[in-house]
Amino acid sequence: MKQKPVHKAMQGFLDGQVVLIDKPLHWTSFDAVKKIRILTGVSKVGHAGTLDPLATGLLIICTGRFTKKINEYMGMEKEYTGTFTIGARTPTFDLESEPADFKGIHHISESDLWQAALSFTGEILQTPPIHSAIKKDGKPVYLLARKGEEVKLEPRKINISVFDIVKTAFPVVAFRVVCSTGTYIRSLASDFGKALGTGAYLSSLRRTRIGNFLVEDALLPLQLEEKIISLKAASEGEANA
Repeated sequence: MKQKPVHKAMQGFLDGQVVLIDKPLHWTSFDAVKKIRILTGVSKVGHAGTLDPLATGLLIICTGRFTKKINEYMGMEKEYTGTFTIGARTPTFDLESEPADFKGIHHISESDLWQAALSFTGEILQTPPIHSAIKKDGKPVYLLARKGEEVKLEPRKINISVFDIVKTAFPVVAFRVVCSTGTYIRSLASDFGKALGTGAYLSSLRRTRIGNFLVEDALLPLQLEEKIISLKAASEGEANA
């Protein structure tokens, strides 16, 4: 994509910046990238780690020359909060598909939840969900899964350094997880349900930290848009002074 001249107030984005976005619910990660391209006029924009549309929270977006840093940021430790709903499963491991295979949970105690969480703490092998953007034979596996084709993915080594049960309001279990890159919280939800024997799916997810970058320091897309409009207006005001 050829770079066109940008507004002088946007030169900093062209030179290279890290933009922290608090991704809204239902936005794709590419929606956020596209928004920044449009607002700044900078064509070279990319994100450092996808968030699913049903997740919210921290998205690191790099512009201009800083896109070279994307792999560095992608490899950083991540922190998530969210909820699992136990007693059912979904094909996608989240609410992109309808819950099914309901099971009773009356026998599950808080101690059972902590014991299950402990079993997934440390270095473990995790199989990614087949409804994901991982490519097999050059195609995203979710396309194959949607067609009903059999998809087999190999387990990957990940590290979960913290898996806390924050609150319980059965069937909803609130959690906090600190993990290595490559961890799928949807898969963790499904595996957590298997360990309990009840099934479980991811019912909400928020990414709160990547390395030392915090979601508290991120801007909603509308806030970023207001900031950029203000920068452009200030620049034009100086030019007319």
